Amino acid sequence: MNELTAVDVLLTPDESMVALARRINARLLTSVPAPTGFVLDEHHQPHITTLQRYVRTGDLDQVYAVIGEVLASVDLSTLKLTAHSLADIAVQPPVALAAIVIRPGPEVLDFQARLIDALSPYCGSGGTEDAYVRTDAEPSINAATLQYIENYVPEHSGENYLAHVTVGLATRADLDVWEAEPFDPLTFSASGVGVYQLGNNGTAAKPLKTWSA
Repeated sequence: MNELTAVDVLLTPDESMVALARRINARLLTSVPAPTGFVLDEHHQPHITTLQRYVRTGDLDQVYAVIGEVLASVDLSTLKLTAHSLADIAVQPPVALAAIVIRPGPEVLDFQARLIDALSPYCGSGGTEDAYVRTDAEPSINAATLQYIENYVPEHSGENYLAHVTVGLATRADLDVWEAEPFDPLTFSASGVGVYQLGNNGTAAKPLKTWSA
């Protein structure tokens, strides 16, 4: 059986979005502290996922090459991104996974479609915990994460794409209150693109390859 790596092809947000994500993360940690909750750090990088897949580990160099070819035909400055709300994107009783929800422009969806086509020859299925980064704080990968990546295409791509920045965990009661508060929209840009190996809850845990805007 081919060894698989769970990867996230992601947009790195500019400093305005990173600062917003860290402020919200600090608040969420008052609801669900670490180690159950997580700090945005080197293992939990703020990012906007464009594509998550299981790829064959032995083909990673080819994966980087075809992503580079896609990037050569895309001007990242044209990708329109606007943060507009805070919402739960997955419930893992007794807590919820919280994210800043992003409105992607059509250019972002086109970029995603190009990536799906380019990576298709290198993808596999049936990824296990071994495909992920595991740490002392998060030594296992939950079943929801394993299935989410398995079914990212088509369940979370194209017309089903929910662009977001994952910012932490909170109790359902606390998140209900914070979701109802006013949210000042933030239009921001991408400062780069990266391929990361995923950790638990779809976090960008380990950088594998990056490109600057």
